[in-house]
Amino acid sequence: MKKMMFVLMLCVIASPLVLFAAGTKDAKATGPIELTIWTHEDVNRKAIEEKYIKEFEAQNPNIKVKYVVYPSTEIHKVIQAGFAAKNGPDIFNLEIQKAYPFLAEGFVAPVDLTSAGYKSHKEILNSYMTGMLDPVTVDGKVYGLPLELTNWAIYLNKKIFRDAGLDADKDYPKTWEEVMTVSEKIVKRDGSIITRRGFDFRYGDYLISWLPMVEQLGGKLISDDGKTAIVNKDAWVKVLQYMADFGPNGKNLGSPTYTAARKVFDNDNNEIAMHLSGLYQEQRMASANPDFFNSDDWMIIPYPTFAGGKQVPNTYYGHYYMVNSQVSKERQQAAWKLVSFMLSHGEEYLEKVALVQPTNTLFNSATFKNMPFSKVFKDELEIAPVVYYGEASQQINDLIKEAIESVMLNKVAPARAVDTLQTKVQEVLDN
Repeated sequence: MKKMMFVLMLCVIASPLVLFAAGTKDAKATGPIELTIWTHEDVNRKAIEEKYIKEFEAQNPNIKVKYVVYPSTEIHKVIQAGFAAKNGPDIFNLEIQKAYPFLAEGFVAPVDLTSAGYKSHKEILNSYMTGMLDPVTVDGKVYGLPLELTNWAIYLNKKIFRDAGLDADKDYPKTWEEVMTVSEKIVKRDGSIITRRGFDFRYGDYLISWLPMVEQLGGKLISDDGKTAIVNKDAWVKVLQYMADFGPNGKNLGSPTYTAARKVFDNDNNEIAMHLSGLYQEQRMASANPDFFNSDDWMIIPYPTFAGGKQVPNTYYGHYYMVNSQVSKERQQAAWKLVSFMLSHGEEYLEKVALVQPTNTLFNSATFKNMPFSKVFKDELEIAPVVYYGEASQQINDLIKEAIESVMLNKVAPARAVDTLQTKVQEVLDN
C-alpha cells in the first residue's frame, strides 16, 4: 500500500511535467546503448563531467551518453515525473533526503560491482570512509555512489577577533556557551541594529546545522523505533532557550532577519567574525576575495559542543549518483560503468568544483591535504551523523524553522514552542 501511494503521488506530480521529462524507456538495446543522465545545474561540474563523458564514449564506442541539466529547484519534480511515466533517466542524482524515497520504493538499482570496477562488496566499502555509504545501503547492497558529501565547520576572521581584543588561536569558542560570550565581545550595534556580528547561525538548514545542538544534550528528532517525535523535550527546550537568548529579544547577537552570514563573511568588511560553511566555501572565498583568502587572517574551527554535552558535530549531507532499476540489466551495467569512471576523478572534482567525494584515496591525497584546514572537515566527518533523510524531512525542517523563529522573533516561550513542534512533527509521522 505504501508503495502504491508513492507511485500515485508521482503520477499526480508527473502530469504537468512529463512532456519535458524525456528520459529512457526500458527496452533491450539492439544497437549502441544510449544512456541519459539528469543532474542539477553546476557550470563548473558540467564542464568536467562532459569532458569525462567524451573520454568514456571514446573508450566505449558502443555507449552514447545524453547529459541533461535542470535547475536545482526543478530537478526533483522532473525525476518524479520521469519515474511516474516509466521514462526516467538511466542515471540521476538528488540530495539524499530527496533521493531516499526512490530507493526505498524500489526505483533504484544496486551497484553492479563488476561494472563499477569492484571485485567485492568489501572492496567498495573499503574504498570510502567508514559509514559514508550507509545512507544508500539496504540489506547489504549499495544503491548509490557519492558525487559529493558535505559537512560544515566554522570559518573565523582573525582580524575581527584582534579588533575585539581577542586572540583567535587561544580564544576561539569551543562550546556554545563560549560562542555566546565571544559574540558579546565582538558585536557592534547602531541602536538595536547589529552592524557587526560575532557569530550567526545557518538559518533555514536546521536539520543540518542546528539539530546536532539538540543531540549534544541528549535530545532526538525521532525515536529509535521511528514512532515518537521530539525525544527528551528538556534538551529541545534548552536549545530553544539558547536561541531566544541569542536573538533580538535576548542579547541581540544575531537573527534570521539579517543577510545570511555566509554571504558577507568573504567580503572581509568587518561585518561578521564567524559563520558555518563547508570546504567548498574556500573556493568561493578565493574567487570573491583572493587577498583575504591568501592571507593569514582567517581560520576554520570545529563545530562547538555544549559544555558537558556529547560531541556531535555538524551533520553531513550530499548527493549520490543512482541508477534506474526500471531499465534493462544491460543499461544498468553500462550506467554503473560510466558513474564509476566519472567518480574516479575525485581530485579534479575537488580542485575544479570543490566537491568532496569521501574516498580514502582523496583524503590521503596531497590535493586534499594541501587545502587550508581540510583536516578540520575530515576529522569532523569521521564522527558526524548523516542528516535526517526520512520521506518528510523537508516538512520537518520547516516545522523546526517555525519553532526557532517563534522564540527568537515572537517571544514564544521555549517550552510552548517545543510542545507545538512535537504535536506537528508527530502528526507528520503518523500520517
